[in-house]
Amino acid sequence: MLLALCTGAAFLASLLLPFLFVPFLRRLGVLDIPNERSSHSKVIIRGVGVTIAVGVLLGLGLSLITGLVAVDRSIVLILMAVIALASLLGWIEDFRGLSVRVRAGLQLLLGIAGTAALVWTMGQSYWWIPVGALAIAAYINVANFMDGVNGISGLHGITVGVLYSVAGVLGDQLWMTVAGAVTAAAFAAFLPWNLGRGSVFMGDVGSYLLGASISGIAVAAFLAGVNVEYLLFPIVIYLADTFSTLLRRMSRGERWYAAHRQHVYQRLTDAGLSHLQSASVVTGCTLLTGAAGFAVAGGDDVLKVAVTLLAVAVVVFYLFSPRVFGRRTAEV
Repeated sequence: MLLALCTGAAFLASLLLPFLFVPFLRRLGVLDIPNERSSHSKVIIRGVGVTIAVGVLLGLGLSLITGLVAVDRSIVLILMAVIALASLLGWIEDFRGLSVRVRAGLQLLLGIAGTAALVWTMGQSYWWIPVGALAIAAYINVANFMDGVNGISGLHGITVGVLYSVAGVLGDQLWMTVAGAVTAAAFAAFLPWNLGRGSVFMGDVGSYLLGASISGIAVAAFLAGVNVEYLLFPIVIYLADTFSTLLRRMSRGERWYAAHRQHVYQRLTDAGLSHLQSASVVTGCTLLTGAAGFAVAGGDDVLKVAVTLLAVAVVVFYLFSPRVFGRRTAEV
């Protein structure tokens, strides 16, 4: 019952607050101007991710106030701090803009501080701090790079949030169950705004929030002893898309951080898929690899090998999917 209260509050806050916040953004002139990376052709309001952040923080806060999370409360508080600071950094980027170096430095500092707090609270080795810091900073950027078509980030927040919530149940980590469910609920409420006729963008504040929520939960869960398969498999599609694209660009001598439209999900729209169809391909593959993670963690050796190979096949299919759908479009 308390879990429903927390997720419901997160959902309603994220769903209703844009009615108040979108006019404010319009007056401030927080707009997304189409560039080389864009999959849209008109100026659109961005920064609505602030309302998603409020939803996530409200849901997590209620889990503490109501006593739903009575143990591991410090983990939830640290996650709330990481999420809030990442969202603030994203809002500054949306509103004022930051240089690449400053942005990367602040993301890394956030990762260091968040992981150090988790390590100290959970009594783990301080050698994990650089690993967790890099994971948090990297996934904030991954989520930002992958936020390029309508629906993709909202669906990713829902999918990974639900998978991590289930992982929390299987790993006996109530805080993780709550954090995953709250994240999923808040991003689910954003979808009607993003996919509706008067679509708006969540902006860097939303993508930083998404990346920090997922990576923060993952780092905390890893330190708590949750099976790594539960944590890695749900995000492998996002990682494969991002790093394969970066490697391809660097091999061509291109600036990896410059705006572009070379991600797999972007090439899917170039192959003729709509924004929602492209996002659905990403989400479908994410669900398959995420489910494979549960099977790998709980199966015998033969099952682990078979399901791992299946997950690899899904990743390979995804990476080559623009060619597959491009040929089908050409045939039609």
